[in-house]
This record gives sequence, C-alpha cells and structure tokens, in this order.
Amino acid sequence: MRIGIDTGGTFTDFVRVDKSGLSVHKLRTSSDDPSRAILAGIAALTGGVTPPEVVHGSTVATNAVLERKGARVALVATAGFEDVLRIGRQTRPELYNFFVPAPRPIVDPELTFGVVERLAAGGDVIEPVAAASLPALADQLRTRDVEIVAVCLLHAYANPAHERLVAGFLRDRGFAVVTSHEVLPEYREYERWSTTVVSAYVTPLIDRYLAALEAGLRESRLAIMQSNGGSISAGAARAQAVRTVLSGPAAGVVGAHAVAQAAGFPRVISFDMGGTSTDVALVDDAIPTTTEAKVGDFPVRLPVIDIHTVGAGGGSIAYVDAGGALRVGPRSAGANPGPACYGTGTELTVTDANLLLGRLDPELFLGGRMALDISRSRAAAQALARQLKMDVPALAEGVIRVANANMERAIRVVSVERGHDPRRFALVAFGGAGGMHACEIAERLEIATVVVPRHAGVLSALGMLVADVTRDYSATVLRGSDQLSWKDLERRFAPLVAAARDDLKREGFPARRQRLELLLDVRYVGQSFEITVPFARRYRADFDARHGRLYGYSNPNRPTEVVAVRVRAAGITDKPALPRGRAQRSTPKPAAVRKGRFNGRDVKIASFRWDDLAPGARATGPAVITGGEATVVVPPKVRFAVDAFGNVVLTGSRLTAHGSRSRS
Repeated sequence: MRIGIDTGGTFTDFVRVDKSGLSVHKLRTSSDDPSRAILAGIAALTGGVTPPEVVHGSTVATNAVLERKGARVALVATAGFEDVLRIGRQTRPELYNFFVPAPRPIVDPELTFGVVERLAAGGDVIEPVAAASLPALADQLRTRDVEIVAVCLLHAYANPAHERLVAGFLRDRGFAVVTSHEVLPEYREYERWSTTVVSAYVTPLIDRYLAALEAGLRESRLAIMQSNGGSISAGAARAQAVRTVLSGPAAGVVGAHAVAQAAGFPRVISFDMGGTSTDVALVDDAIPTTTEAKVGDFPVRLPVIDIHTVGAGGGSIAYVDAGGALRVGPRSAGANPGPACYGTGTELTVTDANLLLGRLDPELFLGGRMALDISRSRAAAQALARQLKMDVPALAEGVIRVANANMERAIRVVSVERGHDPRRFALVAFGGAGGMHACEIAERLEIATVVVPRHAGVLSALGMLVADVTRDYSATVLRGSDQLSWKDLERRFAPLVAAARDDLKREGFPARRQRLELLLDVRYVGQSFEITVPFARRYRADFDARHGRLYGYSNPNRPTEVVAVRVRAAGITDKPALPRGRAQRSTPKPAAVRKGRFNGRDVKIASFRWDDLAPGARATGPAVITGGEATVVVPPKVRFAVDAFGNVVLTGSRLTAHGSRSRS
C-alpha cells in the first residue's frame, strides 16, 4: 500500500494505491496544524491500518515565505558584502515607477554579520578566516535569539573551506546552520545567498512539521515531494527544506503528464485550479524544468518544474477596487472561513458564483459528504451587487469572467509569450475547480480539446505516487569550451555521479533502478545567462539549436563557455497502473436537471454523477458532471465523452477545430 497526500490551502487530498486498485479521499485542510487533517485522512482511507509508504507534498514552506512566518534567521557573510541580498540585481518591478517600495528582507539588518575572510574567484585563499572573531560572533547570535544561521561567504562554490570552518564553529556551540555550498554550490552570489537564506528561513518550520508527521506515522516510510517533480526522504527534506517549496504544484504537473500520456495526448498545458491559486505549465512531450524560480520576492536557484502561478482559485474573493471595478483575488477565503456556501465564510468567492449559476450541485459536493448553503452565497452576492448596481446572476457571471481572464493570462505566459501556439496543445484541467472553468478558457485560447482526468480533484496526490525519487547535483565550471576536453568534462562529472549513485543506493535503489541524466549549462562568451543542454559530444550544436528556438537567433561561429555541470539522478519507483475499462458508446441519462445560466441566458443543465458514467458515455452540454473530488462544467454545444480511463474529454463547436490530436 502506498498513499500520496497533497496539502493545499483549502483541501488536503489523498490517493491510496494497492493490489486492489486506487481509492481517493478529500478533507478540508486543518490550517492551524496540517498534520491533523493528514492523520485523520489516512485513518479514514485505510481503516486505521498504517500504510508502509506515504509520499507527501504541501504548501507549508511556500506559505511560510509568502506570509513571512518563517524562522528568525541570521546571515553571516564575508565582511564588506553584508548588503548583497538588500542590493539584489538593482532591477525595478515597475520600470516607470520610482516609488515602488523595496521588498522587505527576510533577514533583519541587525541580524546580518560580517566575517573577515576572502577567497579569489578560483577558490585560492587571499585572507584566511579571522578565527579570533568567531567567539564574539557566537555571543552576538545568542543574545539576539537567533533560531538558525545562514553562512554565505564569497566564492564558497569554488572552495567551501571557509564556510565549513565558520559553520563547524557555530554548530559546536549549538546553533542550527545552513551553508551556501551545501544548498547551492554555484556562482552568482545573490542567487546563491538568497536560496540559502530561504532554506534557512523555512528549515525549522519544516523540521518541526515533518517531525510531528513522522511521530504520527512511526511505522511508515515518509517521502517528501520536491519542486523538481521527484521525491526525497523526509530526513533529506528536513535538512534542505527549500527543495520542497513548490512540491504540490510540481506533483500536479507530474500527474497530468502521466494521465495525458496514457490517454494519448503528448502535448498538453496543465491547468491546476485549487482553492487558493491556479498553476499552469506547458508540457511538450517532456516536463519542463528551470533554475530561474522565485518564491514571493526571493530567487530560488534550484531545479524546479517550470510552473506559472496566479492568485485565482475557487476561494478567491470578489471585491470592488478603488476605481469601482470588479476584481477577483488574489486574496482567498482559504480553508477557514472558506467560501460563504461552506457555512462559515461571509465574502463572495468564485465557488459561490459557480453555485449561484447552477454549476455546482449543492447536494453532491464532495460526493455528498458536504452540503453547500446557496442562501449564504446569495446573501454575500447581494451586498456586492448593490454596490455595483447590478443583479446577482449578472454579478456571478462577472466574477467568473474576471477569474477566467486572470487564468487565461497565466496560460498565455507559458505558451504565447514563449513562442508556443496553445491551439496545438490539449488543456488538461484538474484541481477541485479546474474542470469548471476549462472550457470557457479553452474557447478564448482556441484550444480544441479539454481533458479532465478521472480523479482531477486529487491529481497532485496521484502525481506523487507516479514520481520517481530524484536528487540534483551541480558544480560551477566557468571555462571556455575550447579549454575543456571531453575528458576534462568527464572528470568534473565524476564526483557528482559518484555522490548520486551513493545517495540513491542509500535510498534503496540498486544500480539497475537508477537513471542519471548529465547536463551542461552553456552560454556564448559575454552573455550573462546560460541554457541547459544534455552532456553529449554534439552539445555545442544542441546549444546553438536551442538558442535559436528560444531567442530567434544563434551564432555557431561565436565562442561558448561551460558555466556548470549538472547531474539529475532518479531512483525509478513502481508506478501504479491507471484503471482502464473498455469503452462502449452510450448515451447516459442525467440524475437530475437543474436551472442554470450561461452567457446571460437561463438554461436547463443536466446533472450527471461521474461514477455513473461508463467508458464510452457521451452527451452534449449544458451539463455538470459531479464527482467525489471535482466537478466538470460542460457549456452549451460542447460535447463530452468518457474515455477508457474514465477521463472526460470535451470538444465541440464552441471550441476551435484546430488543436492537438490524440495519438490514438
């Protein structure tokens, strides 16, 4: 038995896989202590039996940074470079606004300390560490009630000796310490220090959280989802918590890719709409990764799945701004108090708007386990409708249109703005609310096919069970390609490969279940940023070709340099087989017909139970398909069919005739 668990801002999702198949569960997140909902959900899903393995992803680390609820961190830097994080890259988020406030740092200025030492860029010692000053430093840290120390010294990626000396001294005196050469042994001081400080900021919180979870799961092996789309042991996650900051959204992309590949759609845009936010990613036959991620205002230069997030979800709150315009999000009702229809909230949310438009079945929400209060939604809408001088149905449709516009822009960021035509992709919609908005967004983007997976509401939890165990390793090179022979590069890879194989072996993976991917960061001489390409004898040609695709030009005659070597190591896990039936064409009968509204017109909406739809079932909207974890909204004239895996595939006259084709 294996269980995948995704803790979101509103709901906690569970997927159990064993010899008997796949089962799912969903609970509202216990915001004050997420582990409480996790343990309750496991007990409900297993009947009290302890699962041998649990794979978990959450937004605990992300929220700690976004909400500034992390640890009290001290920064120890090379003397004279204490302000590297405050200076940053000297870029303004709004080019023509001279009064944009600088982001508040997560290290207070009075908790930044300089240590006299200096290394050259190549790692040679220019000035040794002033060891006599370290006792006074420790005294200052203790008097300021520091929880954890981030040690970030100049050029430590080339020679970590000074960082090891300072960190060892502080650890011997009882301080928790995170060093930059352990978190990110790469050049670029600002990004390396930012990543290290973010790791320090969330490490105590993650350490306590996972310790409590491990105590409740004493007999289970606990693995934690990383931002790069793979999992690591709980012990490794506690040591480098920064690797978990985008774990939930990453698992969603992994799950969407697995479902789409099985269904015959290799090119997809994943659309994960939850209660608090929406995450989108473009998958062109392979899951994209990047090292240019940010969490809030802070760069995190670690390999992560390339995801774009906007503050639009089912719990996003509608309001009127200072100019009198209707806005939706990014503020969310979250799990507590939640949307008004949940019985505790008072403000109008996207979920309330869908309920008022007949796009949610108040009696079958979460498979009937939770009733929705439409009268509370109507009361919340009336106050806002009076303010805008419009009726409640028009307001509800306006809320949906505004939320859709926010999410449409997010999809354009990962597609149109990067040179991809969204019409050539299928839209895979998941999360509790993804299937409710996907068709209207697809119509705006002229996407021909929408796929809503059978277990869309818990797909991130399923993604954790299909993910491999992964580790990333890197080392800075910064040498011209003409100065590096093939054997030189192999020598630089050798220690990374050895470390990767040893770590995977300790995780329980024999050599036959290990897969290593060797990569190079390459750029033209004089450029500031690089492109990652596979380590192959034709890496220069691959770099030129990729540069041309990304930027519209390349120059094979211009010299290049290798910035870094990378190893991505994967321990191959046993993947659960997706349940598959035999599709036989049929026309299902709706369980009920309810009043609803589309495009300003009142219509009758057929209501189907997802469990009643056999593979091959097909019908035309307007319709609502209600499952235990998610709902699908089928607008008028849009056709839907249930495929062999139980996924709902939507096409029709409202969606363009262009677009992706199934390989089947």
